[in-house]
Amino acid sequence: MDQAQGAIDAARAAGADRYATGQYQGAVQALASAHTAVEQRDYRLALNHALDSRERAQNAAKEAASQQGVLRGDAERRLVQVTALLDQTRRKLKAAETARVPRRSLVTARTAIGDAEASLQKAGTDIQEGNYRESQDRLAESAKKLQSAIAEIDTATKGRR
Repeated sequence: MDQAQGAIDAARAAGADRYATGQYQGAVQALASAHTAVEQRDYRLALNHALDSRERAQNAAKEAASQQGVLRGDAERRLVQVTALLDQTRRKLKAAETARVPRRSLVTARTAIGDAEASLQKAGTDIQEGNYRESQDRLAESAKKLQSAIAEIDTATKGRR
């Protein structure tokens, strides 16, 4: 039972409680069942539950590591995509300014660029801290705003061509 508890602690440290919840909860429940079996003096059943708990916790740790790797890769790819979208928006804004599009027509685009810059920094911090889902949500919102800004710039520059 101590080995099972150690495996559960290691799985939690590996992020299994966030990234492999099913396996992790199964390990915790199996250990609780082992304790119940000990209270009932059914030591064979307690051993079976403890072994099951240890195995589930080890599997949860592996699954969490794998899941984190996938999520980190997805978040990093999305960060690169949004950075490229931000660069594209900046170029379009500069071209619109060069074409003497009225400043008031580009206010939303400037705001979106500023918001995206801050969001990219926060998303980078989220990725470093292992908050991959939060970074994905933040980046998705930035991408939407930047795409809207690009559409706004394109509309404003159409009349200038």
